[in-house]
Amino acid sequence: MGENDGLALFSNSRFECGWAIGLKYTEGFTRLVPSLLTVAAMALSFWLLSAAMKTIPVGTAYAVWTGIGAVGVAILGMALFGESREMVRIICLLLIVSGILGLKLAS
Repeated sequence: MGENDGLALFSNSRFECGWAIGLKYTEGFTRLVPSLLTVAAMALSFWLLSAAMKTIPVGTAYAVWTGIGAVGVAILGMALFGESREMVRIICLLLIVSGILGLKLAS
C-alpha cells in the first residue's frame, strides 16, 4: 500500500464519519445546510475511497473504509448523542480496530 493511498483512506475517515453523523442532522434531508454538507462529505468520501483503490486491494480498502467509519461514528454517537458506553460495546469497537490494523499489516 502506497503512503499516499493510506493517507487517502485515513483522510477519508473524517468524511466517512462526517456524512454518517450528518445524516442525523439532515432530518430526512429536510434541512438544507446539513443536507448539502452531508452530500458533499459523501462525495468526498467516495472520491477518496476510489483514489485509494487505485493501489490498495478492493477488499482491504473497503473493509478499512467501513471499519474506520463504524468505529468513528460509534465514538461520535457516544460523545454527541449520549449513546451507550458499555464495556462490551467498547471491546467490540477495539476488535474492529484490531481487524483494521490486521488488514493494513497484511496488505
